[in-house]
Amino acid sequence: MKRFALMISLLVSILCMAQAKDRIVERPPFLAQSSSSIEVDKIVMSDTVTTVYIKAFYRPKYWIKIATGSVLKDNNGNLYPVRKGIGITLDKEFWMPESGEAEFQLTFPPIPQNVTCLDFSEGDFEGAYKIWGIQLDKKTFSKFRLPKDVTVTKADHKTTLPEPVVKYAKAVLKGRILDYQKGMPNKGSLYFQDVIRDEAQEGKIRIQDDGTFYHEMNVFMVTPCMIRFPFGAVSYLLAPGETTSIVINLRENARKQSHLRQTEKPYGKEIYYGGYLAGVQQELADHPMSFSFIEGNSYEEYQQQIKKLNGKTAEEYKAQILARLPEFRKQITQSKESPAYKEIINTDLELSAALKIIETERNLKLAHIMTNGLEGEKANKYYAETKIDIPQGYYESLQEFTYILSPKASYNSRYPILFDIIRRIGIDDKILKSLSNHTATGYLIQNLKAQVIGVSMRDLNPLNDKQKAELATMPAAYNEMALAMNNDLLKQIEINKKKTGFTVNETGEVSNEDLFPSIISKFRGHTLLVDFWATWCGPCMRLIPEMEKMAEKYKDQVIFLKVNADKEKELCSMFNVVALPTLFFIPVGGKPIIETGAMPEKYEQIIKDKLLK
Repeated sequence: MKRFALMISLLVSILCMAQAKDRIVERPPFLAQSSSSIEVDKIVMSDTVTTVYIKAFYRPKYWIKIATGSVLKDNNGNLYPVRKGIGITLDKEFWMPESGEAEFQLTFPPIPQNVTCLDFSEGDFEGAYKIWGIQLDKKTFSKFRLPKDVTVTKADHKTTLPEPVVKYAKAVLKGRILDYQKGMPNKGSLYFQDVIRDEAQEGKIRIQDDGTFYHEMNVFMVTPCMIRFPFGAVSYLLAPGETTSIVINLRENARKQSHLRQTEKPYGKEIYYGGYLAGVQQELADHPMSFSFIEGNSYEEYQQQIKKLNGKTAEEYKAQILARLPEFRKQITQSKESPAYKEIINTDLELSAALKIIETERNLKLAHIMTNGLEGEKANKYYAETKIDIPQGYYESLQEFTYILSPKASYNSRYPILFDIIRRIGIDDKILKSLSNHTATGYLIQNLKAQVIGVSMRDLNPLNDKQKAELATMPAAYNEMALAMNNDLLKQIEINKKKTGFTVNETGEVSNEDLFPSIISKFRGHTLLVDFWATWCGPCMRLIPEMEKMAEKYKDQVIFLKVNADKEKELCSMFNVVALPTLFFIPVGGKPIIETGAMPEKYEQIIKDKLLK
């Protein structure tokens, strides 16, 4: 009996020892992730297998996928390829339930006891999901200490927002990423928008091995910017002649992004600002405040709110927007932040309301389309042909938005978007007329005109005399910025002249009236597409790569020709080419089909339906 009891005791001890070898980490913290769609809930490490428990967070009835090339990489550089999925099939679509949350497991080879950190990756392909710095030692990771050389800027709650300096000068950004490790993504994209330059990507910001980065660019006013990294985005302000510094705390950034760890103790601040208006920038980052006039945390909720607008008149819709302003203004007033912070937030509120009012026609049309379930051609037809009655003087209520009429509005990232939408909708004249009598609208009107000029240059149109005269009435910084852009554009046009993307067909010495027949005579019996273009024509230049693709695709069926409108002005006159690009689609033995504009999808359809049949 004693012997049996001893054997049982030994067996229990052996089992306990086996269980004790299992290393379990619940909700391990991590440094960064490329997406918040999946997170590690638990890792169980035994002598035979490593099991990673995954929780997925994604849109209901949509799918995610885990690649067969997924690996774990430990802090010693060793790789552990995925063995199998439990509750998910590798490389197969995993459909999310109605709740938008799901669980599954991934198994990997066993991991040695001395490993303290893991990276997870689906591979090196674009869009691969990655988690960097999964910590197996939570206690050590939690002892976060801010480096001594990082300054913590405290906001001065008496600070008022200074009048923005308008001058054309260099602005500098200095940055650093705490806990950055070699092997993490080393590039970020800078995005900015001002009233002259349309939204643009200013190249790439390279992150050095020590986590530092640097960027400088010319600006002419306060310019809200954003850097987007694979593991998150950071907003900040640049100003002419000023330096802005940002320190990104990866640990806190990851905690705030996490679905599972948001309630844990913070690792300091997510961003630390220094330099230009550091205190105000810190306030904006620490205490974000936004306002939604059409509520909805999901697309489905947004749809329901839009549908409620169906049948409303423009005036009823505007009244609904304006009715919410007092409630939001009260929230701002009760805030304990500085006057400077409140000015920027008040501007954001007014811009949000103004953009909704300016988009009245769009939103009321969408309400009808969504309510009646219109799709495809029916939806497009309704949107294109239906007119919403916008009463005369409808936009005069914008005069009451004093914050967006002030030069200080340039501190807000939505400010350039205001002009962009006004221009795109095509209500420039109506806005100008509605605001022209208000004494404080000069700055807004000036910037609206400046963006029209800037967009014209973006479309590869050099400054003309009228635009130069317009710029001369604005502060010198506007003129300097526009001239710098124009010089760059002229250089680009010269380069474009040498890269048309098409073979130029020589016609010999022929009269103007015989020129076009001369061009096409050598291709008699063939289907032709003749493109009238110019180097200064933005739509022409944007169309070139698309036409090159079509030329390659239909090279055995259609002959593509180009005519430089600058060199063949009389030919353009003869064939009534008054807009560029103009395209002649010439079937064998048929009448030409003439189209204008940069519409590659439409043009390919004409090739299929009219030229090749």
